[in-house]
Amino acid sequence: MAATQREIVGTLTLISGPMAAASGMLGVTMGEIVRVGRAGLMGEVIRIDGETAYAQVFEDTAGIYLGEPMEALGDALSVELGPGLLGGTFDGIQRPLESLRQVSGDFIGRGLTAQALARTKKWHVTPRVAAGDVLLGGMVLGTTQESKSIEHRILAPPRTRGTVSSVVPEGDYTVTDTLVQLDDGAALTMMHRWPVKQARPVSRKLPSDRPFLTGQRVLDCLFPIALGGAAIVPGGFGTGKTVVEQTLAKFCNADVMVYVGCGERGNEMADVLSEFPELRDPRTGDSLMSRTVLVVNTSNMPVAARDASVYTGITIAEYYRDQGYDVAVMADSTSRWAEALREISSRLEEMPGEEGYPTYLSARVAEFYERSGRVVCAGGGDMERAGSLTLVGAVSPPGGDFSEPVTQTSLRVTGGLWALDSTLAYRRHYPAINWNRSYSLYFPELNPWFEKNAPAGWNEQRQAAMQLMQRDAELQEVVHLVGPDALQDSERLVLETAKMLREVFLQQNAFSDNDAYCTLEKNAGLLEALLAFNHACREQLERGVTLSRILDLPVREDLARLRDVPNAEFSERKREVIKAMKDALAGLNPKG
Repeated sequence: MAATQREIVGTLTLISGPMAAASGMLGVTMGEIVRVGRAGLMGEVIRIDGETAYAQVFEDTAGIYLGEPMEALGDALSVELGPGLLGGTFDGIQRPLESLRQVSGDFIGRGLTAQALARTKKWHVTPRVAAGDVLLGGMVLGTTQESKSIEHRILAPPRTRGTVSSVVPEGDYTVTDTLVQLDDGAALTMMHRWPVKQARPVSRKLPSDRPFLTGQRVLDCLFPIALGGAAIVPGGFGTGKTVVEQTLAKFCNADVMVYVGCGERGNEMADVLSEFPELRDPRTGDSLMSRTVLVVNTSNMPVAARDASVYTGITIAEYYRDQGYDVAVMADSTSRWAEALREISSRLEEMPGEEGYPTYLSARVAEFYERSGRVVCAGGGDMERAGSLTLVGAVSPPGGDFSEPVTQTSLRVTGGLWALDSTLAYRRHYPAINWNRSYSLYFPELNPWFEKNAPAGWNEQRQAAMQLMQRDAELQEVVHLVGPDALQDSERLVLETAKMLREVFLQQNAFSDNDAYCTLEKNAGLLEALLAFNHACREQLERGVTLSRILDLPVREDLARLRDVPNAEFSERKREVIKAMKDALAGLNPKG
């Protein structure tokens, strides 16, 4: 049966896994949210054929019968945006998991709803507008302290426009209390809603000329990306994609972190939920969760919610970007999202593309990564705010095959590849990033920043290290054929130096307080010491000293221990080790 345009209720005629169809839905729109069955399961309209609407259901459809009602709610899938998101854990459609657990226990009951933002909690608000001001979408209405390190800037909804007629005085208010009244009668509160599949508007794009620092030497030195950039982390099973993304979430230089667990195993997400609240933010000493939002959709949750989870996460990230913060999104993993698109597409009987993925896969992936960037926020007026959204997506290619569609599509629209290698992972080399396969396209934009802010000689040392690693890869082919003894001492020195670069510089100990995170100063100092060793050894070889005598010196162990020196004490210790190394090498006599 079909009701009036404002009340559209149809009758279920098809239930196929997470997809349901109902007749009598004339007037419903694409992307509209519906309630399916008497259980009130939430779904989203993804296809319209005459009076029949097809919806993907975000919950398990078991027990739903044909003939039950499907009701259209009139709005697209949207999220609530306002103070109180930081420190929260939500599912793919922004239901707070802790609130659901209190109602239904450890397993989420079907048809449950919960408000993402607490309606009773009061926030101390300081207004930033006055009566008579012309208000534009995105302008800051007021501020409140959301956490120890984050001042929440209350934003006017993007489509708002008008003149302020009245403003409440400074005080404590809930997210639903009216803060600003416009002359057209519109009332603005601390929170507003925004459709997740629509990018939030910005004033203009900015060049991405500042680095996204991670504390991982192989990334910050060899393959850096920009704040506002995008990179993918592809790798086969067991190569450490989730661990890399969790490490980035802990140590990166973003102000706000949004971690999206899309289709991940439950035990991995349980580790995140238990570990993040215990981690300390090095900048404030507060819990890391005070600037983190978790969006959780584990592999046993309904597949349709995976599609929503990545959009929910990036919309929350855009909201904090519009406040003028640097935000990072960790999407783990986009392959599970693509698999959800493939399953929904097959149930809609759409024409399959490569490996069964829908033909619009590349468009969806490109649209998702295009929401990254560094921007001037909308509604800035005389006080412009600049924010950035950095997007790092994990990809799980079957069998580690990087030629599969999701990896190749992602490569076309991102500027960084951090390729994980199963061989390195099995050797316990962490992070298992293949330095011969990875790349970054952000060097032209970032080089001026590194020249100005990084330790002297940063770019030259990075180039020297890359040349050594490339020469090592060439010599390894010869070694596999004839063995290392057939090489000259100068070539064997390349192999030894490259080995030290791999084991001392590129490898980090995630369980060491001194080595899990590395500053730029320690990063450059460690590389300087290793390159100084290579240069000093080459000078001794030219004097006639044999490589075997050089390698017998204990100085290599001193260099290896440098990575375990605390960041604050590193500079002094580095100078001592380099001086002792040069003195020891200078004391060697040539052969004969």
